[in-house]
Amino acid sequence: MAEFDPEKFEEKYAHYFTELQRAYKNAFESMNDQYDSELIHGIDQQILNESEPFYDEETGFRVELPDDPTERLTAVVVDDEKLRETLDRYVDEIETHLYEVFDIQPPE
Repeated sequence: MAEFDPEKFEEKYAHYFTELQRAYKNAFESMNDQYDSELIHGIDQQILNESEPFYDEETGFRVELPDDPTERLTAVVVDDEKLRETLDRYVDEIETHLYEVFDIQPPE
């Protein structure tokens, strides 16, 4: 893997597509092992498929979700609080795996 270049991350799909896929896949596998697989699959397919990872040198990685993410999930019946908690945990997991895949440390 090439060394991470924050400027290239602006065109992430051209430069880092494979790494992004790996981070999302690793996060999915981790979440699927810990939580209800039906819920994780639903979040993955109906919410995170429209998410967007960003990188800023001062704040690090962040994953932006589409508008009204909880309303996008129709494949699984789940209360809003559980969905929000699981989704927040899933986003944290993706961000953690982005740091791991790119072998960089989060800003302090």
